[in-house]
Amino acid sequence: MVGVVPSSSQDRRPLTAEELVRQLTDQQAAEREAAMLSIQLAHAQRLGNMGWARWDLRSGEITWSEHVYVIFGRDRERGPAALADLAAYIDPADAAALDRLLDAVEAGVSPIQAEFRIRRAGEVRNVRMVLEPLPAADGVSGVSGGPGGSGVPGVHGVIQDITGRRRAERLMSESRRQLLEEREKAAVDRTIMLAMREAILPAETPCLALPRTNVAVRYVPAEKTASLGGDWFEAAGLPDGRVLLAIGDVSGHGLPAIAHMAQLRHALVGLTMTGEPADRLLGWLNELVMHRLDGTTATTVLGHLDPVSRVFTWGQAGHLAPILVRGGRAQQLIAPKGVLLGATCDQPYRLASTRLEAGDVLLLFTDGLVERRTRDLDAGLALALAAASELPPLDLEAGLDRLLERIGGPNPEDDACLLAVGILG
Repeated sequence: MVGVVPSSSQDRRPLTAEELVRQLTDQQAAEREAAMLSIQLAHAQRLGNMGWARWDLRSGEITWSEHVYVIFGRDRERGPAALADLAAYIDPADAAALDRLLDAVEAGVSPIQAEFRIRRAGEVRNVRMVLEPLPAADGVSGVSGGPGGSGVPGVHGVIQDITGRRRAERLMSESRRQLLEEREKAAVDRTIMLAMREAILPAETPCLALPRTNVAVRYVPAEKTASLGGDWFEAAGLPDGRVLLAIGDVSGHGLPAIAHMAQLRHALVGLTMTGEPADRLLGWLNELVMHRLDGTTATTVLGHLDPVSRVFTWGQAGHLAPILVRGGRAQQLIAPKGVLLGATCDQPYRLASTRLEAGDVLLLFTDGLVERRTRDLDAGLALALAAASELPPLDLEAGLDRLLERIGGPNPEDDACLLAVGILG
């Protein structure tokens, strides 16, 4: 089989079968490549939600890519719309944006873009259109007249549906606004709660004129506003010369926990005036929580220190036992029996007595000091014991600062109270 193709000369040379097969094969390959490019272009338009259009203003010929029909929701059988007919799709509030776009193309501005809303199948979509005047036959775009009859021979456009992008931007903007409002509200709430705590529980070390005894306290608020809780302490002299030392934690966080903490602490201060021992006081506090603070539980350590004999007689209700520092070594005291407040009325509270010596430091603390989400309780206690072993009885204020630094600073999830008593000699 042979064929004939024109050559650059007058001669015509018949093609061999091999040459004809090669030519047909190359033609088929080119057609496949063109089809593949067309498929890839259509895929790219779908991914970018965009299409292209061309308006020849002299011949009236209009060409739209397939995805432009999708963007405008226009039936493919109707064919492409003229530039002047695009206004029918535009939201009336954005009609001026299309007018400015067409006026700019008329003036020869290249390229020019605008964004407007269109109505498609009952929904509003955001569309960006970029228009560019086509060059005249001599290579220079027309700059006078209008697209309907000016020197501009035609217009090329790229249209993109950016509804998803604008929706995402609005959601991000709204999320940022809500986040800022929540942060501002959290800051205000934190200020209010800290002010309430300060009014109920002053952070300053209580002024106690005790012979050869030093007292220091710390309240360390949680880093997160929502985690501010019901931790409390009390150190007060009694009419009989003894000193009440107490520390505790009411369950929950926020204003309810702070309110319950205030009731419990104020009740203790009043009951202490009876002179009754710690086990009796714990029983009364348990009755209060059981019958007046519904849905609440609390833990506490409370006791009486005799400054003369240096005997600390104490009880506890589900609370971590105090730490005794003696001779550079720190260990927890053995706790007497006692269930947390608000759990049951059937379990009595017991007492324990510890005689303190010169140079000793007694540290009462709440669980926010040792419990962290990132470590277990035993690890936290080990850190606290190691740090407490260096507490000096004379300079407890600085000692508590160093202790807090060594255990990792404030607890992000929970507040903490510390009450330290140093025996000077």
